[in-house]
Amino acid sequence: MADAFDLVVIGSGPGGYECAIKAAQLGLNVACVEKNPTLGGTCLNIGCIPSKALLHASELFAEVTHAFPGMGIEVGAPKLNLKQMLSFKQEAIDGNTKGIEFLYKKNKIEWVKGLGVIAAPGKVKVGDRVLETKNIVIATGSDVARLPGIEIDEKTVVSSTGALAFEKVPERLLVIGGGVIGLELGSVWGRLGAKVTVVEFLDAILPGMDGEVVKNFTRILKKQGFEFKLGSKVTKVEKTKAGLKVSVEPAAGGDAQVLEADAVLVAVGRVAYTQGLGLEAAGVKTDKRGRVEVDAGLKTNVDGIYAIGDVIAGPMLAHKAMEEGVALAERLAGHYGAVNYDVIPGVVYTGPEVASVGKTEEQLKAEGIDYNAGKFPFTANGRAKANKTTEGFVKILADKKTDRVLGVHIIGANAGEMIQEAVVAMEFAGSSEDIARMCFAHPTMSEAVKEAALAVTGLPIHM
Repeated sequence: MADAFDLVVIGSGPGGYECAIKAAQLGLNVACVEKNPTLGGTCLNIGCIPSKALLHASELFAEVTHAFPGMGIEVGAPKLNLKQMLSFKQEAIDGNTKGIEFLYKKNKIEWVKGLGVIAAPGKVKVGDRVLETKNIVIATGSDVARLPGIEIDEKTVVSSTGALAFEKVPERLLVIGGGVIGLELGSVWGRLGAKVTVVEFLDAILPGMDGEVVKNFTRILKKQGFEFKLGSKVTKVEKTKAGLKVSVEPAAGGDAQVLEADAVLVAVGRVAYTQGLGLEAAGVKTDKRGRVEVDAGLKTNVDGIYAIGDVIAGPMLAHKAMEEGVALAERLAGHYGAVNYDVIPGVVYTGPEVASVGKTEEQLKAEGIDYNAGKFPFTANGRAKANKTTEGFVKILADKKTDRVLGVHIIGANAGEMIQEAVVAMEFAGSSEDIARMCFAHPTMSEAVKEAALAVTGLPIHM
């Protein structure tokens, strides 16, 4: 049985489903192949959405304990019903995955269930069915990166997937990796009572983030109870009747230290998912890291085959994949589509949040770019004072000659929402003066963005 389509998308994660929807909206006949029982990929099922649900619920749990008494709200010590909290998480997953299914039906996109294999250019095999298509988009995302010699059983030694489904709060949680995933999930279980230890190979957490932000954030997390073993590596995880014994050595070499834990989260990154897609047989080139190679138009070396999202080079972010999916769909439909990779924001959804867009100070110095920096702390922001959310600051980096904004870095409550103001300004090549001359509602946390812009070339009002 053969079926003819204009476009077949392999994978229904954020990049895949947005590509499919936009292409259908623009008049293309679209099918989307998904091997999992629900749409939405890693993000909606075992990533972004469930983790944010648990981050939100655990933050409220912590607020009842620590913030309510100071605001005159007396409710007593909260009691954790973890089963119900996990049910709350599942509601978030179901609502979003069913929403994508509805959008597929609305836009007449056929969901082909099964594993998609590229049989040849223009042909995708799913079981016994062959889909004939003008274009193929590989949107298969990424998988958990693993450490040699450490077996993940998703019970006591877990990936991010298992860390979203602990049946009880581990008393001692050891996180391997000080990146976004490890810190977010560590925050969840730390708020619920776990003692969290983070082992990071490098000398600082959040590799690639602005150094001043990282230093400030590390201090805040230590205040929250996190313990860090920086410049260290895990060499062995041994299961015992009493729990787990974790061997930790200095990254530069030295004597091992044995730490005890009830659970270990392996959060050392993700790798492109290309297994079983038939790429080699189809002649599609991949790089040394297994990622699909594409040109500026997201096209592979094989005509009619494209790739987007985590499966290609670039930051492994859902919104980056979404932008690529939409831009590619527009091109395939004969329209203009582009992605500005210089203004893709990144957010760490901890408490406080960390958000950034553009260049860091370290990058600007390495590139020899002269810049001015303006910083404003939330301790001087009226709304932050009223809300008792004064941790952190806003920092704006602008070109010394042109004043064009080159990077913005925020650590503080709702940083993930505020960073979008900077994205808009940078998308339109805005200057720090442009931001400084805008009228911001008062009192709001975002006024700190205006004040930081004022500080780039002059003086903030409230400092």
